[in-house]
Amino acid sequence: MARPGLIRRFFGFLWRGIDFSRRLVLNLLFLLIVGIVLFAWLSSDRPPRLAPDTALVVNIQGDVVEEYTVGAQEAALAEALGRDRFETRLRDVLTVLDAAARDPQISRVVLVLDEMGSAGLATLRELGAAVERVRGAGKPVVAWAESYTQGQYFLAVHADEVYMHPSGALLIRGLGGTRGYYKDLLDKLGVKINTFQAGRYKSFGEPFTRTGPTPEAQEADAYLHNGLWSTWLADVELARKLTAGSVMAAINDLPQRLQATEGDLAQLVLREKLVDGLKRRDEFRAMMFERGAPHSDDDAETFRQISMYEYLRYATKPATGSAVGVIVAQGEIVDGDAQRGTIGSRAVVELIQRAREDEDIKALVVRVDSPGGSAFASELIREQLALTRKAGKPVVVSMGDVAASGGYWIAMGGDEVIADAATITGSIGVFALIPNFTGTMEKVGVNTGGVGTTWIAEATDLTRPLDRRLAQVAESSIGHTYREFLGVVAKNRKATPDQINEVAQGRVWTGAQAKERGLVDVLGGLDAAVKSAARRASLGDDFRVEYIEHEPRGLDRYLSLLFGRLGAALRDDLGWDGLARALIDALPPRTPRELALLLQTKDQPTRALSYCFCDVR
Repeated sequence: MARPGLIRRFFGFLWRGIDFSRRLVLNLLFLLIVGIVLFAWLSSDRPPRLAPDTALVVNIQGDVVEEYTVGAQEAALAEALGRDRFETRLRDVLTVLDAAARDPQISRVVLVLDEMGSAGLATLRELGAAVERVRGAGKPVVAWAESYTQGQYFLAVHADEVYMHPSGALLIRGLGGTRGYYKDLLDKLGVKINTFQAGRYKSFGEPFTRTGPTPEAQEADAYLHNGLWSTWLADVELARKLTAGSVMAAINDLPQRLQATEGDLAQLVLREKLVDGLKRRDEFRAMMFERGAPHSDDDAETFRQISMYEYLRYATKPATGSAVGVIVAQGEIVDGDAQRGTIGSRAVVELIQRAREDEDIKALVVRVDSPGGSAFASELIREQLALTRKAGKPVVVSMGDVAASGGYWIAMGGDEVIADAATITGSIGVFALIPNFTGTMEKVGVNTGGVGTTWIAEATDLTRPLDRRLAQVAESSIGHTYREFLGVVAKNRKATPDQINEVAQGRVWTGAQAKERGLVDVLGGLDAAVKSAARRASLGDDFRVEYIEHEPRGLDRYLSLLFGRLGAALRDDLGWDGLARALIDALPPRTPRELALLLQTKDQPTRALSYCFCDVR
């Protein structure tokens, strides 16, 4: 019979062997992945060699954003694994289009937009202007897709010609949609929402206290949506050389007009002159050959081409000398640090300070794409922009798709405010929400009790009835923050608080409407903002543009690269959360964010928020 000590040693030796083998395999796998990534990085430093008469294929993948919300390394890893990109940065598309306009090796541009996701109207207009610059350089631009969404089509119409697959379709649905109203649900749950707001058009609290919108909300939303839709229609009809009103006429008569083509959507689109022709992919390639495009050196079946993502490495060149710095402020504004896709006051303040202290950066552009958030965080960022101006560096604010509420507050730190005609801005107002769960506790049979050293300790317990003193504190605080907001705007816009109050009240405007009311200075895009900043700094034409952003460092850099979205991608492929995602998708678009913001109030029930759920897609 074996002795117990001998058995323990045997199993100990066996375990150490298994553990060593496990660590060896994991280490080898890790080194292999790191080697692949390093090789990809080293290879990416060498720009592709371009042959003459090359076509640039602009194949935008994913949503078009100001900056990555998933991380640049994660996007690169997805591409390396053969997956579609999650997002494409607006500045990258603008870079390749402007470089192509100047590059003698690029003879034509092809827009292939099937994989492009969502983009706001201001972003689409900026992309369309870049396409027009390519055409202005004398280079033909042709667009093709199997089918077009509304956003894809808006970009496509800026090409010289637009083609679609014979079995494809074009979906033009207009703008706007529904939002959820939760009062009946909250009543059933025993939840009461106490709202405090400054500005009669500040309608964020309505879904929690009503079963439908107020007349003021309906009026403001209709004015905003109709303004944006008029811009969309005018741009499309101008680009396609259509009679004013023809697109709306086609939409209004769609059932009858579709009958005339026996239900063939593609033929209807062609008949309405919304596209120039219907071609399959091989027919489109044959057309390119007929027009003189040479055969590809690598694939005889297609024409010589380079993708946008390959060409980006060629188009992006190092530069030295005086610079206009660009800081992107994209997403919800929150206190302190924040995750990608949100604006953390501490993180943005650090970027502004870095730009202010950098001797090579002579002027600063802040690109704002934000519906707002924390009023306090917005003021901290605005203060830093004001200090940068005081230090002698011009600050120009460029508004993207949305620069409303707290996003507009930030903009008041600039010497000049530039917005696109389709930017959604304004929403100068403040609110607070204090939920109360007394009824819920009664329904589930839970009682609470305890003591506090002050009345505030008990009043901020959301399971107790709302204390009138806490309500008074909230009312006073919101009123003060609104007056502060008006004062900040009035000082920047060289007006009085009363004058600003006339166009404030939480009302949302398009960029064009805001300019008419003196809330912005100039209509234009990011390019106009950069040029204005350079002019204010007396840089002439010899300057570079430098994006100032945080980069992951050390181990975090490798972890975000190697893992990050990979697990999420596998999860999506396996469909583990398919049911949950389907249920969320079935809700009105804003529902998850509205409920999430409501839950945030539990920590600071009287916190002043300047937020606008006013994105229009």
